[in-house]
Amino acid sequence: MRRKNISKLIISICIALFFIVCVISPIVSMLCRITPDGFMSVVGSPQFLPAVINSVSTALIATVISLLLAISSAWCIRRTDIKLKALFSTIFVVPMLIPSISHAFGLVALFGSNGLITNLLSLDGNIYGFWGIVVGSVLYSFPVAFLMFSSILEYEDGMTYKAAEVLGIPALSRFTGITLPYLKKTIISAFFAVFTMIVTDYGVPLMIGGKTTTLSVLMYNKAVGMIDYDSGSVIGAFLLVPAVAAFIVDLLNPENSQSSFVSEKVEPKKSRMQKILSYVFCTLICVCVFAPIASFCIMVFETKYPVDPVPTLYHIQKTLSRGADKYLLNSMIYSAVTALLGTLLAFICSYITSRLNDKFSKGLHLISITSMAIPGIVLGLSYVIFFHGSPIYGTILIVILVNSIHFFASPYLMMYNTLGKVNPNLEAVGQSLGIHRLFIIKDVVIPKVRGALVEMFTYFFVNSMMTISAVSFLAPPAPKPVALMINQFEAQLLMESAAFVSIIIFVVNVLIKGVSNLIKRKLAASR
Repeated sequence: MRRKNISKLIISICIALFFIVCVISPIVSMLCRITPDGFMSVVGSPQFLPAVINSVSTALIATVISLLLAISSAWCIRRTDIKLKALFSTIFVVPMLIPSISHAFGLVALFGSNGLITNLLSLDGNIYGFWGIVVGSVLYSFPVAFLMFSSILEYEDGMTYKAAEVLGIPALSRFTGITLPYLKKTIISAFFAVFTMIVTDYGVPLMIGGKTTTLSVLMYNKAVGMIDYDSGSVIGAFLLVPAVAAFIVDLLNPENSQSSFVSEKVEPKKSRMQKILSYVFCTLICVCVFAPIASFCIMVFETKYPVDPVPTLYHIQKTLSRGADKYLLNSMIYSAVTALLGTLLAFICSYITSRLNDKFSKGLHLISITSMAIPGIVLGLSYVIFFHGSPIYGTILIVILVNSIHFFASPYLMMYNTLGKVNPNLEAVGQSLGIHRLFIIKDVVIPKVRGALVEMFTYFFVNSMMTISAVSFLAPPAPKPVALMINQFEAQLLMESAAFVSIIIFVVNVLIKGVSNLIKRKLAASR
């Protein structure tokens, strides 16, 4: 027994040290680069205050729009009697399968100076600038908010509504008195999550911002363009503020316990008018989601967009001749190794924190979710500063490591919650029968959580395929991931090639999600 306790202690300490080295130490090293003179130099620069104002204002407006669209979409799916709910729900989350910069690129293809719709309707304006950032950010962040609201509405108890209806309480009063209080925690969490996503993203404002500079773009230009890590560290510290605030809100605002006690689900209203409005609204959302992706295809297969619409495969051949196929293979290797490492690490951590119940579990749980509070662009810069000169710097290993840490928190929490629902007495029963814990994990626990393991692997893989933020700081000269080719081609004004790269990332991620869903269905059917 004593040896087992020592083994648990050693494993917990090793994992805690891993996160201290790979998460906390890089951030501390970045913050230590900040000096009073450097701080005043950045804050006092003419670009800083406008960048702060632009970042906050675009993020606030886009967040409000995203939340309103997400609540409305989730309401249509969960509270109306429309058909094709699974199809609509799938299409709504399609934007999560391509980089944020690709959304902005699609808007440029549609509404830019030579955009398809701009030329078709002879529009005078274009999408570049403040409102372009807002629209691109809404496309990028809407799916996250939709998933949050769709999930919470699915598990709302319908008995409260039935009682209110029997008492003759009007529909509007039921909404304001029952639904809104029920959604309050989710609205707060979604607001901070979406706001943080938008304010720390540089893909959309870099592509479509024009003269409207945000803090994330300013940091990218300083750290990547000018290799000024001191100024980048100052801006990174400011970008940490909303991320840390969102992290604290998540800690203080755990998952709504009501979702575990549903005596009767809310029955969708069978109203003809609601169905018509829901179909129209969901269809419009689907069009907005697919329009930028469709613009990629149109651009890639035209001889010269938009002046020569003759079909051609020239741009595909040209992109492949520049190594896109090799870059794609690089990304798939990066993503597969990241998914394997991340899934293994997340499972071990979640098992320790949810099943061992020792004094280190709570501390390890807190350390395990700290990566949620670190934007990718800040994590990338902190890795450059901390690991510079180490054996892994400038190799594929550091890219795999940063991706594993960057996307760790969500899969970890997924498995943590899943393991919490597995019978807590399994290990005790096994111990009384003389069965080693490892055999209980292999033969009992893992078969029960196979679906969650597949989902974790998919999450790591898909996000590693399309991430640009942290990787842009750390990717070695060769082999580079394919997502970085979008920036490269855009800088060279090779828009068709950039569009083709966006398409192949999207196709690979769709295939991976499809295979993942098939595996989970087979696993569910085999139980």
